[in-house]
Amino acid sequence: MTSEPEAFERRRAVERKHGRIAMMAVVGCIVHNNHIVFDGYISPSNNLKFADIPTGIAGIFAVPTAGLAQILAVAGLIELAWWPASQYDGDYNVGYFGSNIEDPEEKARKLNAELNNGRAAMMGIIGNMVAEKLTGQTMYEQYAAGHVSPFGDGSGVF
Repeated sequence: MTSEPEAFERRRAVERKHGRIAMMAVVGCIVHNNHIVFDGYISPSNNLKFADIPTGIAGIFAVPTAGLAQILAVAGLIELAWWPASQYDGDYNVGYFGSNIEDPEEKARKLNAELNNGRAAMMGIIGNMVAEKLTGQTMYEQYAAGHVSPFGDGSGVF
């Protein structure tokens, strides 16, 4: 029984990290689905521009293997050096929009809000990926075609 509270704290820290990643994924998905891309090349040796990467899930398969390895290496570096798994309180000394929160009650409230927003983002990004796989359309294409509800418009899967 002594390890149970620590196991809960570990799971809460992992949930907070996954929520932060999901929030970044949702923002990235919205930005990329609106065709906002970096200028230049993602792979000059393959003559592949950022604009050539398709939106949605298909985009991950268009990135060269070396690029995926670099993404995983940076993610691993962040995991090990910046957001260590042994730090359960969620405070990684990066501040809150450039300022540190000194009041413990305010900090707890903001971390709880972040946790809830992360949960919503995890559901959102999973829902987006499932809808894309079921309909064959990216989020942008679904909204542009008016397929907002798969149950009510007659054009959905169900």
